[in-house]
Amino acid sequence: MYSPETTKYLIHLTLQIEGVVDKPDVVGAIFGQTEGLLGEDLDLRDLQRTGRVGRIDVQITTKRGETKGEILISSSLDRAETALLASSLETIDRVGPCTAHVMVDRIEDIRVTKRRRIVERAKELLLEDFDEGTINSDDLLDEVREVIRIEKLEYLGEERVHAGPNVMTSDAIIIVEGRADVINLLRYGIKNAVAVEGTNVPRIIIDLCAQKTATTLLDGDRGGELILRELLQVAEIDFVAYSPRGKSVEEMSRKEIVKALRNKVPVEVVTDHRPGETAERAPVGAYGGPEEAVPLEPPKNREENRKPPSTLGEHMADVRDKKIARFLSPDYTVLLESNATDVEGALQNLNGDVEGLVMDRVVDQKLLDQLGGKNLEFVAARDYQGIIKRPLSIRLIKIE
Repeated sequence: MYSPETTKYLIHLTLQIEGVVDKPDVVGAIFGQTEGLLGEDLDLRDLQRTGRVGRIDVQITTKRGETKGEILISSSLDRAETALLASSLETIDRVGPCTAHVMVDRIEDIRVTKRRRIVERAKELLLEDFDEGTINSDDLLDEVREVIRIEKLEYLGEERVHAGPNVMTSDAIIIVEGRADVINLLRYGIKNAVAVEGTNVPRIIIDLCAQKTATTLLDGDRGGELILRELLQVAEIDFVAYSPRGKSVEEMSRKEIVKALRNKVPVEVVTDHRPGETAERAPVGAYGGPEEAVPLEPPKNREENRKPPSTLGEHMADVRDKKIARFLSPDYTVLLESNATDVEGALQNLNGDVEGLVMDRVVDQKLLDQLGGKNLEFVAARDYQGIIKRPLSIRLIKIE
């Protein structure tokens, strides 16, 4: 039914049809009524063809002129995409000539099921090893400490969201995605984290954000981006901290968490230009003519340009209104500093692991396209104009 090596989630749907139909009728209705509903990226046929969604398993029984059953669909998409796909299946209202009702029963996390089996087996092994006298006392202490951390979890509001023990008493909170993220922060002594539990923001989160200083620390994937967008629309967020690209908060080390929180940025400087929303369309022919060459001074020795690590906010304050640009390393050390008008030339002379660019300059589509090929994590600039297509891998931050 699904491949345990690649499947993350298993969508369980209940099916009730006012009439007698066969399995092929159900499968045909699923493909027919969801086609084009979510756009090309989440088209069910394409998802199956690329292996991101498994085959559709239909189990039905017919009795007294009615058909009932269950639909199972395996998914290797992320949480947000899987939830969106599942909800789209609830729009199916006919199978063949019959009226139909489809409801999502639950979305099973296959990895959780695996972990549960692993934990049960680990308990057996633990007892066996202990009886033989080979168990390590440090392992037992770690296990006890882990249990204590989990027991410190609290459940807040009617939605019973997971939270650290200090959320209600602290002046500041950290909003994370799920229970495992709260536990990981507890592991490193951070007790004021609360889980938003998906894109449907609970009322208790909105109330907490209105009362306390709120910082988001979400997964560095598409799901984290969607949750952040939703939070910015419905809650009073003060700061945004970013996880490393492609990494979830539950996987982050203490050093990575501290770095992310230290380099949080005020919500006012977070921008997300998208076609059709806030971006202004560039005039026709805006980049068609020849570009005047700008003389570029030879880059200074890199070691001379290195400065003690600063936060991203400090770098943005340093370049503001000074017409300069800074290329930063992963630890926010300055790799190269140049005139903001010389960024295109500086790109040709830059080597090494570049994390991001901070500059006192307006970014247009042409410059953004050049930066997109440099594998940067972020660009912080004075403004963005004429942006029609934004590289998905780059965060755009506006310097106020």
